[in-house]
Amino acid sequence: MTQYVRDIMTGDPVTVEPLTSVTEVARIMRDRDLGAVLVTEGDRLRGLVTDRDLVVRSLAEGGDPEQTTVAGACSDAMVTVRSDEELGHVVELMREHAVRRVPVVDDGHPVGIVSLGDLAMERDPESALGGISVARPNP
Repeated sequence: MTQYVRDIMTGDPVTVEPLTSVTEVARIMRDRDLGAVLVTEGDRLRGLVTDRDLVVRSLAEGGDPEQTTVAGACSDAMVTVRSDEELGHVVELMREHAVRRVPVVDDGHPVGIVSLGDLAMERDPESALGGISVARPNP
């Protein structure tokens, strides 16, 4: 049976505006147990920011995280997919572009995210990656 992105994506993605502070985005990630949020202007996707992006692109630069906005930390050269695309296509894109998360965009609007962990859980829930993906984070 053919599977589609919509079958495994995490829907209703958390979004922030580009001028949101790095500190605020980090708090959102902590409070919602997320590794990534989408950066939007209005309802249009502008980028994706991960917890690693916050550290490498913002904190390591030495700026004040209260004053630094997420616009400078987000990845704006993104690969996206539609919710009606087949899962095999997402896997190919992740391999080709060496990414762990792919925003799902329908009619120009972000509707979800597919992660490597989502794919692992769907394809092989008994794998180490599948187990790690569902494990509670360290306190």
